[in-house]
Amino acid sequence: MLNSKTNNRLLSASGWVLSLYFIEGLPYSLVNTVSVALFKTLQISNSEIGLFTSLFYLPWAIKFFWAPIIDIVSTRRKWIIVMQGVLAILIAILALCIFSLQPFPILCFVFALTAFASATYDIACDGYYLDSLNKAEQSLYIGWRNTAYKMAWLFASGFLVYLAGQIANNNWFSAVNSNSLGWSLAFAVAALVFAFASMLHNFTLPTCASKSSSDRFSPREAKEQKSLISIFQNAFYSFFKQENIVLILFWILTFRAGDAMLLKMAQPFLLESKEKGGLGLSLQDVGFIYGSLGMICLLLGGLIGGWLVFKYGLKKCLLPAAILQSLTLPLYWLLAIAKPDLVYVALANGFEQFVYGLATAAYTNYLFTIAKDKFVASHYAIATGFMAIGMILPGAVSGYLVDSFGYEQFFLFSFFASLPGILCTLKLPFIAMTTANN
Repeated sequence: MLNSKTNNRLLSASGWVLSLYFIEGLPYSLVNTVSVALFKTLQISNSEIGLFTSLFYLPWAIKFFWAPIIDIVSTRRKWIIVMQGVLAILIAILALCIFSLQPFPILCFVFALTAFASATYDIACDGYYLDSLNKAEQSLYIGWRNTAYKMAWLFASGFLVYLAGQIANNNWFSAVNSNSLGWSLAFAVAALVFAFASMLHNFTLPTCASKSSSDRFSPREAKEQKSLISIFQNAFYSFFKQENIVLILFWILTFRAGDAMLLKMAQPFLLESKEKGGLGLSLQDVGFIYGSLGMICLLLGGLIGGWLVFKYGLKKCLLPAAILQSLTLPLYWLLAIAKPDLVYVALANGFEQFVYGLATAAYTNYLFTIAKDKFVASHYAIATGFMAIGMILPGAVSGYLVDSFGYEQFFLFSFFASLPGILCTLKLPFIAMTTANN
């Protein structure tokens, strides 16, 4: 039975977990997902979309190189607030860049800077989460965390995309390119969200949960950490010396290979004309699909996935989640063949979002188990960096595969690309975690 003090602390934690991870998910979605729809409306080829939007993922892949600095310099709370302000500025610049005569290269540059700022924010945010909650609480809140993250993804891919399409179709200002105006206003809304979050967290984010370097290290250790070489050596050595680390890293690289391909080409597939193998949906249709049934299903998947891991343990949940995740790929293959009405597309997308929520809860929880010792933020950054590499490589070739073989064969190939991750899950070592039953 929890006492009132513990209940109040957990209630407070639920608030900052939701707000911090909503803000963590928003720039990720803008850079990796909304950019796909934006470039598609700019008539950029699938090959270029797949390549460049996958390269945007690079800062998340290499963020472990500067993660130890976040462990040492200042507090994670300060990093969180400052980076939210930086993201507000960068997204505001994106809103202005839409109107340039050659927007594609400029947009790519600003998206890359946004990715770097977002990756830095991720390091601080994840470290704050791991510092503030014990292992059981981390499992308990994994559903909240992933749900907030995906709510941001759906806010961007759903509401903001729908808003951009709605403004473009209304052609409110004849003197301005309505398509550019729609996207500009959508990014302006996102910039305001970041600015508001930075101000809000400056006043409301608990300071007691954020540990400085002096809290995590002894005086002698803290003195040693002033050497950047020592920081990197200690963080990397303590991560890679873990037992079965080669197998774990292979699993991280392959677990989401098929899903990474689908992530890059799902929206081009929905927006592409039926003559070219797509479903011929409008920008508003895509925003509606992701922002309505998709949102509900994703929220349920994230919450149920987190509860299942907390209730039954990670070992019992990870393999079923991996299998379900792979089954969403043949579903898109069937959509490419049948080209059904909007209702059936929305149902298929809803199932995909539900499964994504389940799988992400289990996947993220496993990454938590390999973040240990005093460098938890660095360890988690290294793990998620390898996860990013596992997303970059399949995503980078996804557009070329679509342009070469068409959507039907592409979705079948994506399914087979997901199988090594499933097989690896069978041999994956598990670390005992606290569940509701013990």
